[in-house]
Amino acid sequence: MLGTLRYMFELLLILIIVGLLFRRRDKRKKSRSIDAELHKMIEDVRESEITATEIRQFLLDIINDNKQDVEKFSDVRLRQASEMMERIGPGAFYWMTDIAATLAAGYAARINGIETNVDEAVGESATPEAIVRVVVQI
Repeated sequence: MLGTLRYMFELLLILIIVGLLFRRRDKRKKSRSIDAELHKMIEDVRESEITATEIRQFLLDIINDNKQDVEKFSDVRLRQASEMMERIGPGAFYWMTDIAATLAAGYAARINGIETNVDEAVGESATPEAIVRVVVQI
């Protein structure tokens, strides 16, 4: 009887130890997966910032070309746009179209005498570059 009790106690102790080991291992896995998710989120934000910076710079390059009377749709700008499309994908096209729509809406509001947040940000001395910097925030 005493031997059976000892055997049951040892078996119970082993099961508790094994259970604790598995539980600890699961916590480490969960911790690693949370770290991986956080790392992915940070990386996604960085990629978005890089994309936004690249698109904003492209728009500023176009504005500068217009000021310098550079040929529209020049080979340099078309190559630059093509490279962006390859790297960023359709998101680049959509983002630029969204920016153009936002600028058009702002311009329409301005003509209709409605102030916008862009008016506040750029003040009286609005330039195309300043407006792009406000609209394309990173």
